[in-house]
Amino acid sequence: MPKEGNMRILIVSDTHGRHDILEKVIAENGPFDKMFHLGDVENGENEIRQMANCPVEMVRGNNDYFSNLPRELEFMLGKYRIVMSHGHNYRVSVGLSEITREAQVRGIDYMMFGHLHRPIIEKRGSVTLINPGSISYPRQEGRRPTYIIMTIDEKEQVYLELKEVS
Repeated sequence: MPKEGNMRILIVSDTHGRHDILEKVIAENGPFDKMFHLGDVENGENEIRQMANCPVEMVRGNNDYFSNLPRELEFMLGKYRIVMSHGHNYRVSVGLSEITREAQVRGIDYMMFGHLHRPIIEKRGSVTLINPGSISYPRQEGRRPTYIIMTIDEKEQVYLELKEVS
């Protein structure tokens, strides 16, 4: 498992304005070096940035109607090519083949998306699909609110830990 001092990133999606739950997650697991929010913030950008107490990257979800957030972000994190998307533009509700194909064509290592309200950490060829689920309105069996903590150690090894809100 990762040691103290490594880069820790909180990955969340579909908070839908439930900042109380996000605040609890941050308080119980922080501090974080970065936070990635994969959409459906519902006008909570400023509040989320303040409570995170670290740099925050966010993308626009299907419920972020008047948001100026980007539809998608692509960037390097160490040696890894990352894409953040809400996922609805790749029709993830009907399957993961389109988002997987897009990631493979673009040479993406970690394709992060939300929208489904259920967690996924799945390796498909050279791509790892990451969906943290929803901390506000989970839809998977058991309906436990979930999020992911990504840790990158000094050797650039990535650890993904799916966690439930306690």
